[in-house]
Amino acid sequence: QVQLVESGGGSVQAGGSLRLSCVASVDTYRRYCVGWFRQAPGKEREAVAAIYTGGGTTFYADSVKDRFTISQEYTAKNILYLRMNSLKPEDTAMYYCAAVATGGACGTWYTPRLVHEYDYWGQGTQVTVSS
Repeated sequence: QVQLVESGGGSVQAGGSLRLSCVASVDTYRRYCVGWFRQAPGKEREAVAAIYTGGGTTFYADSVKDRFTISQEYTAKNILYLRMNSLKPEDTAMYYCAAVATGGACGTWYTPRLVHEYDYWGQGTQVTVSS
């Protein structure tokens, strides 16, 4: 069973930055895809970014390209980050970390970006951006 714990959320003003962290209890010799999703009140959960830990293949939603960066801790491969710059009020949401083991819809050929493509989820961390 994979457990995911997010942290780093908070309240910032528009234009500010935050870095979210996701610590995954995974076997470090295995490869996973890890995604960051967000869900605002009354809206569906949507993918923000994803990465394949075996090769660095990434995905970004158009709404966050050039502002958000997903990365993997160099020494501890089970820690994933989402660096968020130039935050906007519309980025306000609960942010979730999700993971799925390599194979099928996860690998160098594809980084999953749909909710049903992930098997494991964290509890979320709130990000609030004020104007």
